[in-house]
Parts: sequence; C-alpha cells; structure tokens
Amino acid sequence: MKLLHTQGEILLAAADAALINRDIREGKLHLRIVPEFYGETVVSDETFLSSMGMCTIANLVGKHVIGLAVENEYVDSENIIYIDGVPHAQFARIVE
Repeated sequence: MKLLHTQGEILLAAADAALINRDIREGKLHLRIVPEFYGETVVSDETFLSSMGMCTIANLVGKHVIGLAVENEYVDSENIIYIDGVPHAQFARIVE
C-alpha cells in the first residue's frame, strides 16, 4: 500500500501483494499494478483499514484488499469491476 498527499487529497493506493508487477487486461480495460503507484509496503489489515479511514480517495485492487473494504463498508460490492477476474474499486469520500 501507499499513501500520497496530492492536490489537497489523501490518496491511498492498495493492492494484494501477489498482484504487484502484474498487468491485467480484459477487453478495453487495462490495469498495470506497479509498485511505483501501489507501493511496496506490506501492512496489516488493521493498518490498511486505518488508512482507509483517513484517506479521501482510494484505488484498490485484489480480492483481499477489496474484501476488507467491503466488509468495513468503504466500498459497496455493486461498485466493484472485474478485470480478467481481478476485482478493482475506487473510493471517494465527500467532505462537506
């Protein structure tokens, strides 16, 4: 996982460790899961969920990461897309 502060947002990029350095494709969809974006730091589920609680935007990929996000009500399962069988979701917190 990786946390970035950019343009007034806190961006969390997280992927299942086994997916790092993979390209997934299906039809017109293509996702490169690179450590430069998704990070190289492996964290506990608790650290990931704590980071979800403070981020304003998240880009998530992988069964484990997305499963945690769904279980903890950050992502609705209806908003998950699958690219070559791999789940991908994005999260945005609306701050008023």
